Formats: sequence, C-alpha cells, structure tokens
Amino acid sequence: MKMVMAVIKPFKLDEVRDALTGIGVQGVTVTEVRGFGRQKGHTEIYRGAEYEVNYLPKLKLELAVPDELAERVLETIANTAKTGQIGDGKLFAWDLTAVVRIRTGESGSDAI
Repeated sequence: MKMVMAVIKPFKLDEVRDALTGIGVQGVTVTEVRGFGRQKGHTEIYRGAEYEVNYLPKLKLELAVPDELAERVLETIANTAKTGQIGDGKLFAWDLTAVVRIRTGESGSDAI
C-alpha cells in the first residue's frame, strides 16, 4: 500500500476528484494549507496598495491506495492538476506499513 500526498491549486480540486473517482479511488482527505515553493510567494495590489503574499493558498490531498493503483493515481493527479504555470504543486508517495479501519477492525488493503 502507498500513501499519496498531493499539493495542488484550489480551483483544480473538483477536476482532480472526478478523475480519481474515475480510476477507482474511494476516499481522499483534503486539507486547506498555505505555503511557498521556488516562487517564494508573489506581490498583489489591493485598493491601490501593494503587498507581498508570502504563503500561497493550496490544497493538500492525502489518499491511501493499493500498490497496483499507486502509479496510476500519481499520473492522474499530475495530468489533471497541471496548468503549466508556476505553483501547480507537488506529488509525494511513500510506503504504508499499516492501515486499520477503526469501525470494523479491518486491516491492510481491506481497510482502504
């Protein structure tokens, strides 16, 4: 099993969710986050005053998937979330050693 974490632009959420559902992903946890990458934020003008936005709003998606689905999930998110602009986000994946569904006590792939 793999844990996949994606940091994407907020307006891409519905499109990414629909694409993941289409390939068989059954659950995603979404968290509103703020951060910066190489661009280190940007400058905006509000009511005539210029100010720096150091931390940009993003969404963090976390999903546990079976090993055989992991590569497809990464490709799907990368293709769907891509705008071609700076700040499209990042994808991370790592091995899961244990998963337990609290309600039923199921573990491993059955708990996903």
